[in-house]
Amino acid sequence: MSDRGSRALDVAVITGLSGSGKTTALHVLEDLGYYCIDNLPAALIPRFVELCEGSDEISRVAFGVDSRSREFLDQVPRALDEVRSRGHAVDMVYLEANDGTLVRRFSETRRPHPMAEGSDVAGAIVRERRLLETLREHATRIVDTSAFTSQQLRGELRAIFARDASSGPGALQVAVVSFGFKYGLPADADLVFDVRFLPNPFYVEDLRPLTGRDDRVAEYVLRHPATQEFLDLIGRFLAFALPWYEREGKSYLTLALGCTGGRHRSVVLVERIGRMLQERGVGHSIRHRDVDR
Repeated sequence: MSDRGSRALDVAVITGLSGSGKTTALHVLEDLGYYCIDNLPAALIPRFVELCEGSDEISRVAFGVDSRSREFLDQVPRALDEVRSRGHAVDMVYLEANDGTLVRRFSETRRPHPMAEGSDVAGAIVRERRLLETLREHATRIVDTSAFTSQQLRGELRAIFARDASSGPGALQVAVVSFGFKYGLPADADLVFDVRFLPNPFYVEDLRPLTGRDDRVAEYVLRHPATQEFLDLIGRFLAFALPWYEREGKSYLTLALGCTGGRHRSVVLVERIGRMLQERGVGHSIRHRDVDR
C-alpha cells in the first residue's frame, strides 16, 4: 500500500448460487459493521477499496457478486488480487446448495431465477454452476447451505466474519458440527469422525426423547471410559494439527462428528470439544445440523 495515511481493510466477497443465501449473508455482514455493496462491476472493486483506505469510518467492506454480473465475472479474481496487493485481507465465501434444495427454495419464494429461460429452474441452476466455476475455485471458504435454516446460516456467517480481536484477523477459525449419518455427510467438512462406537442413549427409554444438550444425556455419554479416551485423543490431535493448518495459511477448518441420528452422542461431543477450544483460546463455532430432526 502507498504511504498516504491509509490502513488495511477487511474485505469480504459473498458469491455463489442464486437461492443459496447471499442476501442473508450480506445482511449479516451489515450487522457486523461491513459497508456492503451488491453487484458492483469487478473492475470497480479495487477503486472503491482505494476510496475507503483513508476513511476513519469504514474498516470493513463487503461485495456481493453473482451471475447477474456475468459479463464481469472473469475479472473478479484479478480485481481481488489487486486488492490483496494493496495490503488488504480478502475472504471470498462461496455459498451453494444441492439442486433439489434450490428448486424448492425458488418454488417457495416464487421468485424467478436470474438465469431461467421460461420456467426451467433446474436448467438455470446447471448453467449457473458452470458460469460460477472459476469463482468457486478461487473461494477461500465454500459453505453448503442445503441443510441450513436462515438462523443457522446467520450463525455460521457470524462465526466466519465476527473474529475475536484477541485472535486477530486471519486466525484459524474452527467450526465444530454434529450430524447424523442417516442424513448424509456435511458437504463442507474437512475432518469427519464417526462416534457411533460409543454407547447410544437412544436405547435408554428415558433419554431417547432428549438431545445431547440435556445434562442427563451428556452424563450418560461422558461417563463411559471410551468417551473420555476419545476426547483425550481429539484434544491431543487438535493441539498438534491446528498450528500446522494455520501455518499452511488455512483460515477455516470444519470438524464434523457424526452418530446415527445426530441428536445424542455427536451433540454431546461437539459441545465438549467447543468448550475445549474455548479454553485454549481458539476461535470457533458450534452447529448441530440434525439435532431437531
